[in-house]
Amino acid sequence: MNSVLTIAGSDSSGGAGIQADIKTITAHKLFATSAITALTAQNTTGVFAIHDAPADFVAAELDAIFSDIPPAAVKIGMVSNPDIIRIIAHKLKEYKAVNIVVDPVMVSTSGSKLLADEAMTALTTLLLPLAAVITPNIPEAEVLTNITIKDSADMEDAAKILAGRLPGGILIKGGHQIETASDLLYFNGRAEWFHGKRINNPNTHGTGCTLSSAIACNLAMGHTLTESINNAKAYLTGALKSGLNLGKGSGPLNHMYAL
Repeated sequence: MNSVLTIAGSDSSGGAGIQADIKTITAHKLFATSAITALTAQNTTGVFAIHDAPADFVAAELDAIFSDIPPAAVKIGMVSNPDIIRIIAHKLKEYKAVNIVVDPVMVSTSGSKLLADEAMTALTTLLLPLAAVITPNIPEAEVLTNITIKDSADMEDAAKILAGRLPGGILIKGGHQIETASDLLYFNGRAEWFHGKRINNPNTHGTGCTLSSAIACNLAMGHTLTESINNAKAYLTGALKSGLNLGKGSGPLNHMYAL
């Protein structure tokens, strides 16, 4: 059985972060390992406290995993501390990690910037270049490219800009700012659209974490990047269609809908 490593923060409500990743990896019948970068006190209504793990502790977590159960793929979620970002990048290179998927969580749902400038620089210069694919949403792609994205043509322009800087694939997620739920992959000089119907479900807590983890799972199973994205979108669609309704705010997905 292949293993998939998730490097992210803990979500106490279980809908996003490490918990969403572990559920997604398990649903794909793979073995999940984790390196926790931060503890959060959060639920469906918001995030109330964040406690970063010390960078040397994150290094110890990664050493423990790679030296014993080396992963077939790695998913990286929100990492807000520049020292932690540097450690992660160093360890991924040291252990020659493969099939790295980076979900560059930089902007909150309300549009607030989540990363300080030093952390943003570390993320863009050290971590993103190691990725087989990055999965920014539209606000994150705007931050990374300094352009405004209003339509599909703008998405393609942003993807080309990022592809000029990074060796891996660029998957820009359409999200709520585009008329459909269509995502754009730009890889090896070619643009490829993944069209999807919008699902009428307000409970979308953890969708970004889930999609990037599902892509990592499929890469670990030997699928191509295009196949991995197609399969991951199908899994996410099923988790949304299941209609789980928990909490007072934007609730979590049903990661185990197929059981």
